[in-house]
Amino acid sequence: MNVETPKGLAPEVEVEEPRLYKAREPIFPKENHGFFRTLKWRILVLALVVYYVTPWIRWDRGAEMPDQAVLIDLANRRFFFFFIEIWPQEFYYLAGLLIMAGIGLFLLTSSVGRAWCGYGCPQTIWTDLFMWVERRIDGDRNAQIKLHKTGLTQDKLVKRIKKHAIWLLIAVATGGAWVFYFQDAPTLAVQLVTGEAASVAYITIAVLTFTTYSLAGLMREQVCIYMCPWPRIQGAMLDENSLTVTYNDWRGEPRMHGTKRRDRAVALGERVGDCVDCNACVAVCPMGIDIRNGQQLECITCAMCIDACDAVMDKVGLPRGLVSYNTFKDYDLAVAGTPPTRPAWKRILRPRTLIYMAVWFTVGFAMLASLTTRSRLDLNVLHDRNPLYTQLSDGAVRNGYEVKTLNMMGEPRSFRLRIEGLEGGVMAVAGSDAAPGDSVTYEVAPDVLRSLRVYVTAPAGPERREFDFHVEELRADGAAGESDRVGGVFHGPSRP
Repeated sequence: MNVETPKGLAPEVEVEEPRLYKAREPIFPKENHGFFRTLKWRILVLALVVYYVTPWIRWDRGAEMPDQAVLIDLANRRFFFFFIEIWPQEFYYLAGLLIMAGIGLFLLTSSVGRAWCGYGCPQTIWTDLFMWVERRIDGDRNAQIKLHKTGLTQDKLVKRIKKHAIWLLIAVATGGAWVFYFQDAPTLAVQLVTGEAASVAYITIAVLTFTTYSLAGLMREQVCIYMCPWPRIQGAMLDENSLTVTYNDWRGEPRMHGTKRRDRAVALGERVGDCVDCNACVAVCPMGIDIRNGQQLECITCAMCIDACDAVMDKVGLPRGLVSYNTFKDYDLAVAGTPPTRPAWKRILRPRTLIYMAVWFTVGFAMLASLTTRSRLDLNVLHDRNPLYTQLSDGAVRNGYEVKTLNMMGEPRSFRLRIEGLEGGVMAVAGSDAAPGDSVTYEVAPDVLRSLRVYVTAPAGPERREFDFHVEELRADGAAGESDRVGGVFHGPSRP
């Protein structure tokens, strides 16, 4: 039964709720060729080879040490990088590396924009790899668009299964390579296959498989646009002398679609830009943007649009560089009719980037100098807290200490421990039959922290006396070895 709307009242209209989130529109970049595409392929291959092969490189450190060149040994709290060995107390080296990475990223961005995002970021590298697999199975851009719009057929189902299976294999290999950095790679590989590996290894591989598959295969450009903070930060890193991918509209506008129409317009004396409106720059963009609309947050400065545009310019007989790496300052000069003549290196070398370079090299040289001069011996002394001292029957006073000697080398070493600055003081090691004296000799195994229980005895005196524990290496050839010194406090009874 129809219900009439009373006069004077408007009929009810269903209001559609606004959508707060826009559904992802699939992007199908066209396969591209050119200088920058070749550069990206070379960086991709190099990065993947380094990532997957590095854990399998062997490095002889002796019988007592792991022979993996790069190893993060969490069990023994050490990091090995070829001939460099980092201990927990040397964590400042990691801080130095992080500082260098940050300054390097600032330098790169202020010089050539988001080149890190376009060439070196793991998200970009694995996404490029996944898209390469996709093209080998589904075809290039037009074939992918056609397949996407087609309903589910047997051919489409087979291609989807094949593509996602290969993606999953790459994702599993990515997670597997990561865990090899934390344990001997050949041993762990056998344990993973036989089911004898620790559960944390399988969990890590599963997590990295999921993240690699979802981020590089399913989310792709959304990671760069919505998840990564760097697009928002880069605005503070750029200035008028930073190189960015730029559409030179002063040369390209007004656009004219088709070469024949353009030739006719030129013959009639009309002003025509070099852009033939072919959309080649849009078709190859992995982010799906149009560089002709100016600088955009989504642009990762991969320069695929430069290769595509240069190829079109070659075909129509026009000069290259309609889309190019350019600075805001040089762009303004070109618009004013005075194209810049400065070489590219002068655009990069300016006070801001020189300061970044100076800081980067300063931190790097400081770390290198510290690595080459650091001691492979560490002495630590802890005084007993309760009791602070013990008074013996003959009136002498005894203090107890925990003396820890760390041998940070891959060979056993002998040491002599002495006390200096404590008049009449002698020491003895608990469990040793040696008579008390001013020094003791002992050995420390390779890469081991040895703890000695030391009792220091001295005649009664002031309530608090300061002295030193001094340890020196005893070398078989008689040469002077490493030494270390730690200050100590000797407590006694207070005098009335």
